Amino acid sequence: MRLKCVPVLFVLLAPIAAGAQQPADKPELKPTTAAEAPVRDTSYIDEKGTAHVTRVVPVPENLSEQARLSVAHAEPDQGPPQSLEDRRKRTDEYTARAKEAWSKICPVTIAELSIGGVPVHTVTPDNMPFSSHDRVLLNLHGGGFNSDSGSYTESIPIASYTKVKVVAVLYRLAPEHPFPAAVDDAVTVYKALLAVYKPEHIVIYGTSAGAILTAEVAVKLKQSRLPLPAALGIFSGMGDFARPGDSIAMYGLRGLAGHLDPPAPGAHDPFYVGSTDAKDPVLSPIYADLNGMPPTLFVTSGRDLLLSGTANLHRAFLGAGVDARLVVFDALPHAFWYDPRLPEAIEANKMMADFFVQQLAKKPAAASTSAAAK
Repeated sequence: MRLKCVPVLFVLLAPIAAGAQQPADKPELKPTTAAEAPVRDTSYIDEKGTAHVTRVVPVPENLSEQARLSVAHAEPDQGPPQSLEDRRKRTDEYTARAKEAWSKICPVTIAELSIGGVPVHTVTPDNMPFSSHDRVLLNLHGGGFNSDSGSYTESIPIASYTKVKVVAVLYRLAPEHPFPAAVDDAVTVYKALLAVYKPEHIVIYGTSAGAILTAEVAVKLKQSRLPLPAALGIFSGMGDFARPGDSIAMYGLRGLAGHLDPPAPGAHDPFYVGSTDAKDPVLSPIYADLNGMPPTLFVTSGRDLLLSGTANLHRAFLGAGVDARLVVFDALPHAFWYDPRLPEAIEANKMMADFFVQQLAKKPAAASTSAAAK
């Protein structure tokens, strides 16, 4: 039976603009047509070393049929970027659909609470065993720091597959609340959880903006001499706002499909960075002392715009002697594990869940709980 996949709306690190109108001094952009599409690879390196390239890239045969259909979905490339208002509206619509889709696969109970004055979702898996009652997972959602595309999509499957409760932090968003507002909100919730749970029974994780935030929060906890969690999950993230890496110039949110502008000079995501130095060690953990960080799983994919950022931060963790593991899924786009229809998404979520369960089952080492005091 041939499957038909409707494309997922990826809204994790999309660019935003004050308005969606095309600037008056630029001609109206139109999508590339089949007649205009390149039919051969080209490469020109200019005097500054910038590569001007085209590539003809077939859909890999090693993907599932569902993933091949998703990757092959055509999306217009003309732009321009969404307005913030439209982005948030579409994200909310997507989130509602994703919540329903994942809940059919992974039965959970969801409650809306406030912890330390910060709004959260608590996601409790059905039939949670008694052995999980003293454990908790702290989710920091994706959404480009300016919307929430992942507080359900990242928490429902992980709660179900780990059989551990997830607390998803609904942190303040940029541009209204730039860095460090999101970090402060996440730390507030973590400190409240420490009053109930042992640090070795807590995991912090997130995707995209939430992956970036996970590393930022871990550095902030260490700087604040707070006990670190049992593990981290950094799924399609980065740790360097000053030098975002190569892949962000090659891939958009849907990999090779859709609109993509050349990288702008200056700090990545100025709406989130605000007035902070792009090399601040909390904002950009690649510049921080990462020694003593807990075991960390990094996950990304071959057509992920944050492939470079994830790999570079993984190298920094390895260089600091951290138990850091990197998994790269071939050919798939940014945060593909949001889509419950893809077998690869189920595989990725179960891989993440298995890592968390394994780390929570370990007896705490003295170094892991005292690293914040170094």
